[in-house]
Amino acid sequence: MTTPLDIYSFIGFIGTACIIGAYAYLTWVNEPNPFILHGTNLTGAALLTVSLMVHTNWPSLVLEGFWAAIAIFGIAKALKSRKAET
Repeated sequence: MTTPLDIYSFIGFIGTACIIGAYAYLTWVNEPNPFILHGTNLTGAALLTVSLMVHTNWPSLVLEGFWAAIAIFGIAKALKSRKAET
């Protein structure tokens, strides 16, 4: 069974690239910026979710929900930390 590569598949590939890029950024940078890290992960999760809404894969959709929730928590934590510093 093959699935055609449509616009939603390409959106999913961009989301995948965001998540892989965020992981690479975390690995390569000594002190990663949490807004870049979690923002990129959230963007990737959102783009993959768009793709998964059309090409449904329930386990992956659940994974992206958790991925987005963790990214949102990370952004909120970084905002709280930034606010405490000022």
